[in-house]
Amino acid sequence: MKNWLAITITLLISSTQMNAQAAGDPEAGKAKSAACAACHGADGNGVNPEWPKLAGQHESYIVKQLAYFVDGERENATMKPMASGLSEQDREDLGAYYASQKVSPGMADPELVVLGEKLYRSGNPDSGVAPCMGCHGPNGAGNPTARYPALRGQHAKYIENQLHGFAEGKRVNENAIKMMQILAARMTNREIRAVASYIQGLH
Repeated sequence: MKNWLAITITLLISSTQMNAQAAGDPEAGKAKSAACAACHGADGNGVNPEWPKLAGQHESYIVKQLAYFVDGERENATMKPMASGLSEQDREDLGAYYASQKVSPGMADPELVVLGEKLYRSGNPDSGVAPCMGCHGPNGAGNPTARYPALRGQHAKYIENQLHGFAEGKRVNENAIKMMQILAARMTNREIRAVASYIQGLH
């Protein structure tokens, strides 16, 4: 219980940290997004559940993730060359465009929604899993100041894949104590599926 409370407090403190915000041009970003549309959709609401929806995502988070692909912090054979061809201004413009779009709503699996909601809103004190809403907000809107991503409406399969990636150490985040890696590693496969499904239906 103490361990779970310590994690929750750490997350809340982290969410108040200030970060510089990107300053992109959404109109310029719309023009530059043509190369992204095949995977992510013209408005950022791609239909392939393996690839993330970008619509409604925070500008600063998209900029950060594109830099991660270039630097190798995130490994993806498709995204690395795509991101490497972008200037810093390109990244900011793309981030601004997708942030201006509205994410399309999804649906949660009725069989998983109760467990998913419990994990998202209350966590699992017994295993030391803090509630997702501590960083990502009660409605999944995220925290742009702290660069915690919006999750609402995101494909369940994509969320599930990313949680497994964190749990296996294949994905990183900028938090020095690797909070997502720690929390995801404490979740069972069913918990991961359930919270991912709940997030897909969150709006």
